[in-house]
Amino acid sequence: MRDDLMFDVAVVGAGPAGLAFTRSLAGAGLTVALIEGQAEAALRDPAFDGREIALTHNSIRLLKSLDAWDQVPAEEISDLREARVLDGGSPFALTFDAGGADRLGVLIPNHLIRRALFEVVEGQPGVTLMAGRRVASCAVQDAAPRGRVVLDDGTAIRAKLIVAADSRFSGVRDQLGVGVEMNRLGRSMMVCRMRHDQAHRHVATEWFDHRQTVALLPVADVEERVSSVVLTLAAPAIADLMRLSPEAFSVEMERRLKGRLTGLELIDTRHAYPLATTWSRRFAGEGFALIGDAAVGMHPVTAHGFNLGLRGQDTLAKVVRSARGGDIGSERLLARYERDHRRASWPLYQGTNALVRLFTEETPPARLARGVALRAGQATAPFKRVVKRMLTA
Repeated sequence: MRDDLMFDVAVVGAGPAGLAFTRSLAGAGLTVALIEGQAEAALRDPAFDGREIALTHNSIRLLKSLDAWDQVPAEEISDLREARVLDGGSPFALTFDAGGADRLGVLIPNHLIRRALFEVVEGQPGVTLMAGRRVASCAVQDAAPRGRVVLDDGTAIRAKLIVAADSRFSGVRDQLGVGVEMNRLGRSMMVCRMRHDQAHRHVATEWFDHRQTVALLPVADVEERVSSVVLTLAAPAIADLMRLSPEAFSVEMERRLKGRLTGLELIDTRHAYPLATTWSRRFAGEGFALIGDAAVGMHPVTAHGFNLGLRGQDTLAKVVRSARGGDIGSERLLARYERDHRRASWPLYQGTNALVRLFTEETPPARLARGVALRAGQATAPFKRVVKRMLTA
């Protein structure tokens, strides 16, 4: 029988939140087991997954502090200079521009952020990567160190702190007995890159059309003629679109966009993701903490999930580092993370869900309310300032 391996921290999940948190502990003198089901090769060179991540100014600062920003090729970074919100067939748009700044934020392919974070974590002193292995069981026990994680190959790990960063469908969260409010929306999001006739001018568009939601995100391109197209529909309709040939798909997308973009041509792979939002009943407790989507799984409509996850891991890392040799798994210590991250995430989570309900309800009163809300928002400077601060801070 093998002895348990001893670590200060066990991080389950080497996605952006787990990698960023691991990097945030650099120089703290802590040993970290980083556990991930994917093979190491997939972490070192992640496949393109279609998703473009809208980063706020604060997220850019955090990535720079983690030494990851410079690992992203500059030619893959697309400035976001304006955002527009449209409703149905109305030509009216609620707009947000950069004001005195040079940009609202930036868009970067998700797989490149993941690669950049892995590059700075790889070889980090004190970190042991356990790739290609999954968690069979985990629990917080009475005896120190409290956390015990058993992997599918029989390896047992003891840690003062277990950090769940294993997606909004977190298995670790479930095994730790943390309840979750989960809303499976019955809709799917399809993302792909398409070339088009018009220059995007670094403007992002969110269009709440009848029975479909479309986001057009400007991709880095010399001619400004490539966008990431994000289409949300009922899950069966997305499945039908995924089965179309590239040529038939391009024709169908041009029909759905109703002239907003023309000359559409699919230039990369399509990817579909089922939509679900999650809110964990607890973010931390004795010997454990949840970060990223394991804590809060946001609806993608406001593009805040990644930014919130990056902010949350930074909050937890600062709390852990503040222990300075004390008990990093103490519930009293971790309560600071619980309080601060809930305070930061609750308004965004509820506000995003309310926005989705308002703009996807198809009753005549709801359609009327949408038009009124857009025009009122455009005419109300304080409202626009608050929303802009939420989008960019």
